[in-house]
Amino acid sequence: MLVRSLTLATLLALAGPLWAADSDAPLAKEVGKARPLVVIAPSSADPTLRGLNEALKDSATQAAFKERKLVLYSVAQMVGKRDDKNLEQQTTMALIRELKLGASKGTKVILVGMDGEPHVLKDDDSGEKIDPQAILKAVDELPASEKAAVAPEPVAATPEPKAKDSKPGKPAKPAAPPKPLED
Repeated sequence: MLVRSLTLATLLALAGPLWAADSDAPLAKEVGKARPLVVIAPSSADPTLRGLNEALKDSATQAAFKERKLVLYSVAQMVGKRDDKNLEQQTTMALIRELKLGASKGTKVILVGMDGEPHVLKDDDSGEKIDPQAILKAVDELPASEKAAVAPEPVAATPEPKAKDSKPGKPAKPAAPPKPLED
């Protein structure tokens, strides 16, 4: 019994990080596909967040964001959104944990490259709006290694080859019913 318990404990210790890596971390899903722009604000009335949302209503700014594959994540009062679609609470918390930010009062604007590397664009409580052109300039100034990052391709399951010489044979005999247990 002790050996079984130790074996189970060892398997759980080894498999735990693998299960954790397969969690719902939203930024990990974007690596190689898009550049997340994360805005963490104390409230939904934050001038930085409101100014960015208003700027994204402009079609030219929207086109520039799409061209650079930017995806807006916003967290205000622990409510997360991805491109104005609500995230689950667990996904919002995973987003915050994934960024590994320290505690602060102010608004944070973080640009995450396609390679998964975060770049802090703003971290203060001044209440000033961030210019969308500054965000686009920051994307354009990312290193060349970030621009070369691509998403890993999913591995397709290969079908098993069929045997060429297989002939249809007789069906197998049905298995005998199990014998009842004796007490």
